[in-house]
Amino acid sequence: MSAAYHLAQINVARARAPLDSPVMKEFVDAIDAMNALGERSPGFVWRLKSDSGNATDIRAYDDPLMIVNVTVWESLEALRDYAFKSHHGEYFRRRAEWFEKMDTPSLALWWIPAGTVVDEVEGKRRLEILARNGPTPEAFTLRDRFRPPLD
Repeated sequence: MSAAYHLAQINVARARAPLDSPVMKEFVDAIDAMNALGERSPGFVWRLKSDSGNATDIRAYDDPLMIVNVTVWESLEALRDYAFKSHHGEYFRRRAEWFEKMDTPSLALWWIPAGTVVDEVEGKRRLEILARNGPTPEAFTLRDRFRPPLD
């Protein structure tokens, strides 16, 4: 892996109810802890957040039930370890309790030069590329992944 590149990821989800509803309470109550866990995880670089300290109030879509998460990691392995092997994995496995199944891709990955800042607009563009073209080096998935560019 080239240290010149980091892995950017976006994941989006449509909540089953407004975030202040009882349906979403357990998820919302865990957001700060999951964000802190991510930030302490080996290989974590950066995450998109608003002045509130999280990203649930960033409106990337017109639909107020859509939430967005954008992070940057040193490697695919670091992201996978956090997402599936840490305490976060328990919440990930329960996602159907809080979020609707989507007909379009909800996660996209892409390599960025180290130090690059990404946002929800770029992330949405990568989701659209993935939906249109399937996995390519421009936008891929955890299942169909690509290596970072060679310098």
